[in-house]
Amino acid sequence: MDQQQPPADRDPSGEGGATRFCYRHPDRRTGITCTRCDRPICSECMISASVGFHCPECVRSGGGTGHHPAASRPRTLTGGAVAADPRLVTKILLAINVAVFAAVWLTGRSWLVQDLMLIGRAWDPQPFPGGWTGVAEGQWYRLLTSMFLHEELLHIAFNMLGLWWLGGPLEAALGRVRFLALYLLSGLAGSALTYWISAQNQGSLGASGAVFGLLGATVVLMRRMNYDLRPVLVILALNVLFSLRSGIAWQAHLGGLIAGTLIAVALVHAPRARRNAVQFGACALVLAVTVVIVFARTAALT
Repeated sequence: MDQQQPPADRDPSGEGGATRFCYRHPDRRTGITCTRCDRPICSECMISASVGFHCPECVRSGGGTGHHPAASRPRTLTGGAVAADPRLVTKILLAINVAVFAAVWLTGRSWLVQDLMLIGRAWDPQPFPGGWTGVAEGQWYRLLTSMFLHEELLHIAFNMLGLWWLGGPLEAALGRVRFLALYLLSGLAGSALTYWISAQNQGSLGASGAVFGLLGATVVLMRRMNYDLRPVLVILALNVLFSLRSGIAWQAHLGGLIAGTLIAVALVHAPRARRNAVQFGACALVLAVTVVIVFARTAALT
């Protein structure tokens, strides 16, 4: 039986013959072909199958193999289910962020900011009579809700551009469940590190931690696919430098970047025989560390 090889191990010129280009992306050179129709496909279009890789059209048509659907169900590079819309979760996350941003502006901001942003302990009661309560008082939901909260147009514009640019290819490569886990756990890790290191009355909000997690995962995936890393490394370096500016929650960026990178390594490099155990075990470990950090910081503040 032929062994399935990852695209990083293939000769980009394709069996020593003439250079071929993806039929859906004519500007992309590839040595991978669909095992059903023999059309050349790039790493974004290829869909992992029981033997080799299939193109999207053959997957949608069923290929006429006659096998039970479950026997040859196409999978992504990391073993996730292939979806008809590879950007669905990305679109939903983007829509939630935009909806919360619109709600903040339409309601005059104050009550949503007060109730959703990340804050460690009680805030100075001014300008909100009665003061704020935070994570240390039991409002752990702020670690999650702050990820979807933005106040400035430029802030949400940059984060949503990053989510759209990075999220689509990652969701296609990882599958919906794994991509959503990567996004949420990166954001939570960023919130936890902010809560741990920042002053207890320092507010924080935004999807930057989750976006930095996607950026770290993109580096891991591109290295796995043997792509040129220089463009994404330049973007990463620029974002790190930008994070050092005053007023930027660099703790969220760092926490998200570390968590996203670690999770992506487990997702992309997990051995096929123990793929699910390694992948979801890594996600569980990142979540456990996040919870420990939150518990430790809460104990120190109470």
